[in-house]
Amino acid sequence: MNKRYLVLLVFFGIFMSCRDNTIPKDQALQSEPISEAPQTLTKSPAFEPSQEFKDYWYAGEAEISSYQLKQARYGEMRDGNAVLVFVTEDFLPQKQVKADRYDKANTSLLKLNFTKNFNTGVYPYSIMQSTFYPVSNNQHALKVSCSVQEWCGHVYSQLNNRGKFEMTSYSYFESEGDEEVTLDKAILENELWTKLRIDPKSLPTGELKIIPSMEYIRLKHIETKPYFAKAINKDGQYIIYYNGLDRKLTINYNPEFPYDITSWEETYKDGYGARSKMLTTKATKLKTIKSAYWSKNSNADENLRKTLQLK
Repeated sequence: MNKRYLVLLVFFGIFMSCRDNTIPKDQALQSEPISEAPQTLTKSPAFEPSQEFKDYWYAGEAEISSYQLKQARYGEMRDGNAVLVFVTEDFLPQKQVKADRYDKANTSLLKLNFTKNFNTGVYPYSIMQSTFYPVSNNQHALKVSCSVQEWCGHVYSQLNNRGKFEMTSYSYFESEGDEEVTLDKAILENELWTKLRIDPKSLPTGELKIIPSMEYIRLKHIETKPYFAKAINKDGQYIIYYNGLDRKLTINYNPEFPYDITSWEETYKDGYGARSKMLTTKATKLKTIKSAYWSKNSNADENLRKTLQLK
């Protein structure tokens, strides 16, 4: 084998690994167009926090839960960890950023920072999604963002809830590049995790149209839009089936307050070419703590990571 051919072969292998682990875009499964399926959250009276809710969520601490992660990527299962950080904070609805100080015009949010870390062979993946969801629980998330970093490069997406959903995304892939998209408002998979923590009985069920999580959209390189889905909420399980995407998400939670998430599973076709197969990502809770983590930044505070069983 001559040296030039060997270099081309190695480059092709690296490119395919970084490029995608999915079916090519023109062959990707698409959702069934069912216009009758509800696309927005039903307008309802604002949630009135109980004293129990206030004592738990307005105590000046975040809830941090660690999970053992088995993540599907490139047609194989990867060991890693996931962390869900839920915390209330004041939000400026116009600027759509965290407020520096309290004001009665601010919006009270339950924010979720959702992180995953795992390795694919020699190189690591780091994924973070942030959801800013009003405690009133009767409107869509005001903002959702997602970043994915790995050695091939990094990508970032952000959705802002204004007159419509305004989404910007940045990618190192030529086929994606920098994009700006305007969408009619629809149920966001990202916001359902925070909605569950406020009141699982308020979760939408039946035939719906849902915009999948930003993480899934990024990893599968699918169009950002609502897809036909069916949702079931029963006995501490919230299940979403995406027909056209051949994907199922199951969130297991404690049906008693504070409705903590104990585990989740996500099944879909993963991998490229001969490595493509149905795989199930699984996350199982390790530990939950309450902490004002933003002030725990000294070397001595690393013991909290041991408590959370995080390396």
